[in-house]
Amino acid sequence: MKGIFMKSVLIASTLALSLLSASAFAHDEHALPLLISFNAPLAAAEESTAAPEIKSADAAAVSSGEVRKIDKEAGKITVKHGPLANLGMPPMTMVFRVSDPALLDQVKQGDKIDFVAEKANGALTITKIQAAE
Repeated sequence: MKGIFMKSVLIASTLALSLLSASAFAHDEHALPLLISFNAPLAAAEESTAAPEIKSADAAAVSSGEVRKIDKEAGKITVKHGPLANLGMPPMTMVFRVSDPALLDQVKQGDKIDFVAEKANGALTITKIQAAE
């Protein structure tokens, strides 16, 4: 019983430390250029396949993902995405707001997408989106 408790404490401590270090890294102004430079080949590949409106966005801000759910009434979309380099976030599935509800008409559930997400008014918001080619 004591062994299980100790393992639980170790796992919880490791998780807490990981989250704190990721948060600290995300807020480090000097870390973002490093993160962008490490992802430069990936960003260049994404940019070459993106449509013109996405190409014109900062290449480091373009991310790829898959639409899991669309809630037009709430103006939200659930996306399983890769790393969000411009926001310092790892791959995960999460809900985003959209800057313009009309963006939700451009994609459907199950679509592979290219998108740009930004923090706007304290919420993660997709400002550009399109089905991937």
